[in-house]
Amino acid sequence: MTLRIATWNVNSLRPRLGHLARFAREAAPDVICLQETKVTDEEFPREAVREMGYPHLLIHGQKGYNGVAILSRVAFQSQDTKVWCGKDDRRHAAVTFETGSGTLELHNFYVPSGGATPDPEANDKFAHKLRFLREMAEWAAETGLRERAAVLVGDLNVAPLETDVWNHKRLLRSVGHTPVESDHIARLIEAGGLIDVGRHFVPASEPLYTWWGYRFPQAFDKNYGWRLDHVLATAPLEASLAGFRVVRDTRAWDRPSDHVPVVLDIG
Repeated sequence: MTLRIATWNVNSLRPRLGHLARFAREAAPDVICLQETKVTDEEFPREAVREMGYPHLLIHGQKGYNGVAILSRVAFQSQDTKVWCGKDDRRHAAVTFETGSGTLELHNFYVPSGGATPDPEANDKFAHKLRFLREMAEWAAETGLRERAAVLVGDLNVAPLETDVWNHKRLLRSVGHTPVESDHIARLIEAGGLIDVGRHFVPASEPLYTWWGYRFPQAFDKNYGWRLDHVLATAPLEASLAGFRVVRDTRAWDRPSDHVPVVLDIG
């Protein structure tokens, strides 16, 4: 079974339904994992998404904030959501698919951004982010994730490597690129025996970005980017990793999300 999986923080789904339809048409993913949908389960545009060719939906959202969803052309074998840090703030959804070689597990995450100050004592949002990342690593270890065929995708809100940001020295004290956050990502990767799929295909010596902020209007044109959106896969899938790309074009569309889709091909 070949499968194309995309992950995209759409930064509010309903105003970007046209973008989603265009991306689905042009990139032809079998599964799309969305973050920051900002819509309740009841108001999720199910019919519009089904018309795009995605009849199988796992929706886990809330009004105006956060929210994740998995849209699929392929039927789910099972589906689940998990509460992290004791807060039901709709940051995780998981499904499994039956493939010719067994069960494939897919997890869609939206990690807290962490606020502006990288000090957990002074900033509750940053403390929440670190706890969330710590819980992810503990979960990966305790559930034996490394033994299963699993893919973790989503907006992890951390650019862990020097070449994951446009200016490492300038941004080293900025939330999203601090050493403590990078260490947490490294622990998650170790705990789950995970492959950083982006760096599996693009050497760590080369820049790789998925987010260009709104604050500076020329950020995209000047390529002031960060790699916040990730694809991680367990070792049993290494031989099946067939392709990876960042779909930069969407950042230049009218009224775009500040994030762009990332696509993994498994085959």
